[in-house]
Amino acid sequence: MGYVKTAMLMAAMTALFMGVGYLLGGSGGAMIALVVAAAMNLVGWWNSDKMVLRMHNAHFLAAGDRYGLNDMVRGLAERADLPVPAVYLIDEPQPNAFATGRSPQNAAVAVTSGLLRTLSREEVAGVVAHELAHIRNRDTLIMTITATFAGAISMLANFALFFGGSRERMGIAGTIAMMILAPLAASLVQMAISRSREYEADRIGAEICGNPEWLASALEGLGRTAPRIDNMAAERNPATAHMFIVNPLHGGKMDNLFATHPATENRVAALRAMSGGRPAAARHAAPEPSAVPRVSRKRSGPWG
Repeated sequence: MGYVKTAMLMAAMTALFMGVGYLLGGSGGAMIALVVAAAMNLVGWWNSDKMVLRMHNAHFLAAGDRYGLNDMVRGLAERADLPVPAVYLIDEPQPNAFATGRSPQNAAVAVTSGLLRTLSREEVAGVVAHELAHIRNRDTLIMTITATFAGAISMLANFALFFGGSRERMGIAGTIAMMILAPLAASLVQMAISRSREYEADRIGAEICGNPEWLASALEGLGRTAPRIDNMAAERNPATAHMFIVNPLHGGKMDNLFATHPATENRVAALRAMSGGRPAAARHAAPEPSAVPRVSRKRSGPWG
């Protein structure tokens, strides 16, 4: 089913891309857009994960890293019955994380340095488990390809004012409308995909780490901290915002049509319902010791 959804998404985004190409350059523009979209589909299938990691200046962390992050990911991946994904560190002060990759065998988990400084070891385990849930659900390919296409559609639409053929057919008002509506359509696809998958990844992530409270507590911390800290790489590449566990851009608190993520409060409430609504009780449960590195909860602790 994951591959069927991916194929449908690629077809829809290709059609949107061709539509923008037609408005810009007529039938010739549509054909050029089709060729470009075909190339993007091919590149997106094989290399979109690497492209996104480069966009965010993610650095590969080898086994035995000083944070103990590889040990954590390995332990949780074993609990989830998944191949161990590659681990990346993003040097960003904003606490956040995402997963990428076309399949569980080619997956990667990336966390920011701000996440390691801000959250406790249990909360980091909850975040990692959430990202592993995306990998197990095969959400990562869909979300990464959507990010690639949405960025390209936005860039193509921004060329509209400088493309003479479009102005001749549509007029200046129509061209401006296309500049707004084309990226908006791509963004709505992103948002719908992200919102529909986050709750499910939260639920499965809680099962993987063995404790809904760890992820609930992490989301509360991220909800308080992330909006106050800029993520410059995400601001430069807003089409990737839906991939993160919480919105890396400055957004509102409500679930609405234009939100890239569900409201954090709603996600926390759903997780607390899994643990019977007892926030403190879940702190005593733990997965295998190897799954969670022994680090301090203090922000200045050995996460670095």
